[in-house]
Amino acid sequence: MSTPPKHIPHHPYMPPTGALAGVQGFHDIMRQRRSVRFFSPAPVDEAIIRTCISAAGTAPSGANKQPWRFVAVRDAALKHAVREAAEVEEREFYTRRATPEWLADLAPIGTDANKEFLDIAPWIIVIFKLMKTDPDASGAQGKVYYVDESIGIATGLFLAACQHAGLATLTHTPSPMGFLSKVLKRPDHERPFLLIPVGYPAENCIVPDITRKPFDQIGVII
Repeated sequence: MSTPPKHIPHHPYMPPTGALAGVQGFHDIMRQRRSVRFFSPAPVDEAIIRTCISAAGTAPSGANKQPWRFVAVRDAALKHAVREAAEVEEREFYTRRATPEWLADLAPIGTDANKEFLDIAPWIIVIFKLMKTDPDASGAQGKVYYVDESIGIATGLFLAACQHAGLATLTHTPSPMGFLSKVLKRPDHERPFLLIPVGYPAENCIVPDITRKPFDQIGVII
């Protein structure tokens, strides 16, 4: 017979101001989050980055396999190597891979193949998804489940943690992203998922003038 799973008492969190006020406060902070492309080079303490990653690590995951690796890059030479490789893929995207419709949708945001922010932001967080568990002492690796769903949730928590720390972020997806494995010398069972520059916004930072859909366009109560 298999050993029954061990369970422990659950101690739920309750906002001291009450549920509605608590979530309204969270929403008020998160509605100010924007994708930033103009970063300050001002340093960000490593402890802040570690705590944001630890917050991301509280995410639920398939069979609790936690199939993510957050690689925090602050070395200037490594960041520049990432930028150079990313811009190669970005030039291909803007000149050959992207459809006219895609480019038209991007036009109001003002993006292009230049990724200077990868040099300027004090940190680049590269999120890798684990396609197998890390090797155990014998070198054996196990299966992972619902990897994209799990790492997507963890990424959202990371962005929320950074916002609560007063940090600016950008979800950057150069495609294909295989160069990140090479530049950062990651093992074969890790696959690049997302690239997030992190830092404080530049003093004169500007962002696209966009709006978010109202509740009745994103939510349904039945």
